[in-house]
Amino acid sequence: MCGIAGYYAFDGRPGSRQELQSAIGSLRHRGPDALRIHVEDGAALAHARLSVIDLEGGSQPVSNEDQSLWVVANGEIYNFVELREELEAKGHRFSTRSDTEVILHLYEEEGEDCVRHLNGQWAFAVWDRPRRRLFLSRDRFGVRPIYFAETPRRFLFGSEAKALFAFQGVPRELDPQALDQIFTFWVPIAPATIFKGVRELPAGHSIRVDAGGMRLWRHWRQQYSELPTDEQEGVRQLLALLEDAVRLRLRSDVPVGAYLSGGLDSSLVAALIRKFNPSRLKTFSIAFEEQEFDESPFQRRVAEYLGTEHHELRCTTADIGRAFPEVIWHAERPFFRTAPAPLYLLSRQVHDQGYKVVLTGEGADEILAGYDIYKIAKVRRYWAQNPESVRRPLLLRRLCPYLPYLQGQSDAYLRQFFRLRPHEAASPLFSHLLRWDMTSKLKLFFSDELRNELRGRDAYEDVARELPPEFHQWNWLSRAQFLETEYLLPGYILASQGDRMAMAHSVETRFPFLDPNVAEFAFSLPARLKMQGLREKHLLRRCGEGLVPETVLRRAKQPYRAPEAMSLLGTEYAEELLQPSRIRGDGVFCASAVRLLVEKAREGRAVGMRDNMAVVGILSTQILIDRFIRHAYNDSPVHC
Repeated sequence: MCGIAGYYAFDGRPGSRQELQSAIGSLRHRGPDALRIHVEDGAALAHARLSVIDLEGGSQPVSNEDQSLWVVANGEIYNFVELREELEAKGHRFSTRSDTEVILHLYEEEGEDCVRHLNGQWAFAVWDRPRRRLFLSRDRFGVRPIYFAETPRRFLFGSEAKALFAFQGVPRELDPQALDQIFTFWVPIAPATIFKGVRELPAGHSIRVDAGGMRLWRHWRQQYSELPTDEQEGVRQLLALLEDAVRLRLRSDVPVGAYLSGGLDSSLVAALIRKFNPSRLKTFSIAFEEQEFDESPFQRRVAEYLGTEHHELRCTTADIGRAFPEVIWHAERPFFRTAPAPLYLLSRQVHDQGYKVVLTGEGADEILAGYDIYKIAKVRRYWAQNPESVRRPLLLRRLCPYLPYLQGQSDAYLRQFFRLRPHEAASPLFSHLLRWDMTSKLKLFFSDELRNELRGRDAYEDVARELPPEFHQWNWLSRAQFLETEYLLPGYILASQGDRMAMAHSVETRFPFLDPNVAEFAFSLPARLKMQGLREKHLLRRCGEGLVPETVLRRAKQPYRAPEAMSLLGTEYAEELLQPSRIRGDGVFCASAVRLLVEKAREGRAVGMRDNMAVVGILSTQILIDRFIRHAYNDSPVHC
């Protein structure tokens, strides 16, 4: 995994070499092994390398034989061995053993359709000199990031927004509409980002820039169907596809480890690794002091069952508080959970153990219906069929068993918490309205100026406009999965908890469940094989029989969570950034409302979910302003 940056010059003139060095230097955490650049009239490419494939010969930028094409890539193409054989049979000649060079020759053969043949996670840029064209692409699920911006002279791109700020002409300013989206959906709706003038190439999209301008298009989108599938045959097919996905993701010239959460997804991935990996697998996990968050007994049980060499990171609230500013620096966006911070610390441990690559279980909950949001939607839909029923809301007690605060409430409170409004059941966004409405309530902390600027906006329309025509023909579960996979997966799970936290310490994460063959098979399954009653990931549990401990198979889904508001309050930076004068000066939040919230939290009264989310959301936004806007980028350029 790596960092990339570069530009296309509309006027054909080369830009400042120092700017390019500063841009790629800002990404050195993504690729500490080598920094290289290629500059010519009209375009420039830069690369920070994390050596994983072809350690000796895989440096970038890479060119074809006559240097008419150049490429820089961040990611891995897992089927590069098979693609290379096909291309060599057609006469292509390779100078390296890297997967990146396969992209270049496949582009020679297929043009911009080359991405349809790739199985992997990628963000790459190809400079096509004969056509004077820059071509960028991002993988189907958005595992790897790529950002872009335009100035009067240039089209700029980079793996992270901080690389773009190294170029002249890119503003440092929050985008109020993106902030409105984040305080609704948890994420900005790509291509929007939290920074005005900086855009993100959406997952499954490509972009072309040439003298005719810029064209952006979608090269892949998930499609849902309910093909007739026998359960036993479904188990066989899913397990075979997962085995192949794991096998491909073990292709590496460095050792490969695995994250182990103690849940079904990561346990099954670790179990499958053993089938292909002759050496003893190293596994890594997070443990917490607070029992509410700690899953270490399950993690140890799986590690013992599989015989892995297990490494456990004990994460305290103080650890989270200390790491949080750096977490925001790497994530480049506000969020409402502290959960990314322990993953940031875990990747540091992985790096210190000498590992660059880990496999994880992310993606299973999205494609195979593992999240509580699906169960909540199912119960609320059932309730909506008879909203006056007294018995149907009793099912609410079966939801979120891992939240002691919620479980201690009365039936009346639960009915209010999971409230059902008559008009909502008919909404195409029904499954997510509860979460989004709860997050939207945090906008009460916005300043009067910001609320006035956003007056008349309806963030839900931003999503509704993007829904594909076939969305309305899908069943309720497929619609819910689409919303989760299209927005939260690339914008939060794979970004704030995935790529950014791992790459902060030069660790590459790989996701077998997001293999396109696995995902497309999952999208074709009947709802009953994904969720049986309120038993989530039914088919995947069947796949795990005999491979993981029975306790894991029987265990209800427990989302990964971490201690929240109280981890942050009391730190020196929180005291500074949440003081009324700073809040008023930055202009995003209402100083008096924030003061009351902080006082409430310090007194121990902020026990509710919304107050915790408010503290984390407000403070993460304030850190973002402080690190990216108040203090300009000032790293010195790295010579390469």
